[in-house]
Amino acid sequence: MSVVTPTSPQAVASSPRSRWNSPAIRRFRRHKLAVFGAATITLMVVACVFGPMLLPYNDTYIDIRQRFAPPFSGSHILGTDPLGRDILARLLMAGRISLSVGFSAMAVSIAIGICVGVIAGFYQGVVGAALMRFVDAMLCFPSIFLLLAISALIEPSVPSIVLLIAMTSWMEVARVVEAQIRSLRTRDFAVAAVSMGASNTRIMFRELLPNAIAPIVVAATLNVAHAILAESYISFLGYGIQPPTPSWGNMLEGAQSYLTSAPWLAILPGAAITLAVTSFNFIGDGLRDALDPRLDQR
Repeated sequence: MSVVTPTSPQAVASSPRSRWNSPAIRRFRRHKLAVFGAATITLMVVACVFGPMLLPYNDTYIDIRQRFAPPFSGSHILGTDPLGRDILARLLMAGRISLSVGFSAMAVSIAIGICVGVIAGFYQGVVGAALMRFVDAMLCFPSIFLLLAISALIEPSVPSIVLLIAMTSWMEVARVVEAQIRSLRTRDFAVAAVSMGASNTRIMFRELLPNAIAPIVVAATLNVAHAILAESYISFLGYGIQPPTPSWGNMLEGAQSYLTSAPWLAILPGAAITLAVTSFNFIGDGLRDALDPRLDQR
């Protein structure tokens, strides 16, 4: 009788397949809207990264003879803007900026939220109470007004917008992480780590945090959608990404004077924002269901 050892070729070959057939991935694949959202975001990222290289026009080329060309007319597939610039090229370049802002702001906000939440949930007492009261105080301010107030005082640029959005969106992550760490710190594995003399830093970030990763992943996905919307808000109101650098938000801002004469100028970036935000929300819903251990029935 042949025995498959852990180092045998059969075991090595079956390992990736078993990972792809894990219960969490099967649950995610059964969530049709989440799969649609993941496919949509993948296509948008690929299009924004490689699409401008394949177009005959770049986002700054001005064809004054083709001003306000409607979609599907001539060589401009999605038409042109008031200066004769190609809308498709600007839409893809704007997608680079808006998606980059979304992912970057998510990474910064998740890092801040994790640090605050882990410390507050682990130490509790005076330290935890002070940190969480600070989080509550930050949540009392409407984020959109806080964004506009701060953005009016700083020079608008992509890095400053990323930091601005991140500084106003980490609080929800901190609350989620704090609740998870507080419930995990009394588990057997955490108590065992304490009895073995592990340092507080190791217990927090090597023992507790990996066991709280599921809600953090869901929060990260939703934070990308929030960041894209926030960038669109402040760019639409003139405090965000400044022309000639395109973003979906400032494309909407530039189109508001032409809603009746050239509605495609607003419809196309608005549709891109809606599609991206909705797709990230679908992915978040799918990840929430896929990472819920209570649904692990198979």
